[in-house]
Amino acid sequence: MAQTRGLLVFARNNGEVDYVGQAFDLARRAHMHLGLPTTIVTDSKNYDLSVFDNVIIDNSKTRHNTKSFYDGKLYKSAVQWKNDLRSRSFYLSPYQETIVLDSDIVICNDKFLKCFDLEDNFAIYKESTDLVNRPTLPEFKTVSDNSVDFYWASCFFFRKDKITKTFFDLLTHIEQNWEHYIKTYNILTSNFRNDYLFSIGIHIMNGFVKGNFAHEMPGKLYHTTDKSTLVGIKDNTLTFVLEDGIACTIKDCNVHVMNKYSLDRCLHD
Repeated sequence: MAQTRGLLVFARNNGEVDYVGQAFDLARRAHMHLGLPTTIVTDSKNYDLSVFDNVIIDNSKTRHNTKSFYDGKLYKSAVQWKNDLRSRSFYLSPYQETIVLDSDIVICNDKFLKCFDLEDNFAIYKESTDLVNRPTLPEFKTVSDNSVDFYWASCFFFRKDKITKTFFDLLTHIEQNWEHYIKTYNILTSNFRNDYLFSIGIHIMNGFVKGNFAHEMPGKLYHTTDKSTLVGIKDNTLTFVLEDGIACTIKDCNVHVMNKYSLDRCLHD
């Protein structure tokens, strides 16, 4: 019987961050908490990929994105950022119903399963809770100072139908004409970013106004920026030293850990 539901993760290493190793843990946790198969899209062939239910090798040339990644507040490194395949999720996913997650999301509960109960065929987080107790950062509210609402492309759900196909085809068009769209939407960086891509695509699908094409993902997603440091993972408990210097422990919650260096260290301990 064909698999109709599953998880899709993109993982292409860049010499500093072990995205494939993160995806290993994601697949393990997807089996444990969600009972779902995981498909990986990667350009890495020198790994034992048997933990994944499906492996898609994609050697497409990536955009020449360079991004500064922090490891807490004291270390910063400019590295290549291979993040330009997500618009192809509709065609790459072997599932009729797909949850797409960044490899640096740590699954600690079964809330993502509620996606399959949605009547809507596309859902994404517009809000994510920062573990640092502060108002939402401006960069996570809109894609620029006077532009459209920000959405988190690090986590979304879609069900294949004609409308979601149109959406992903639109994302491909936007990506292929990125320089035009970043000028139109007053985005100051030339770096390609999936959050901006999806935010622009949702705005267009809504008819260039606020609308209801994108529905909210179920459950709550937490995040820490890369200036916070993950110092331990034990089962479903994550311990951080946050960028404000506060120690924090969170249990049984799904967390987007943006400090990829500290996540790598914890997963390899």
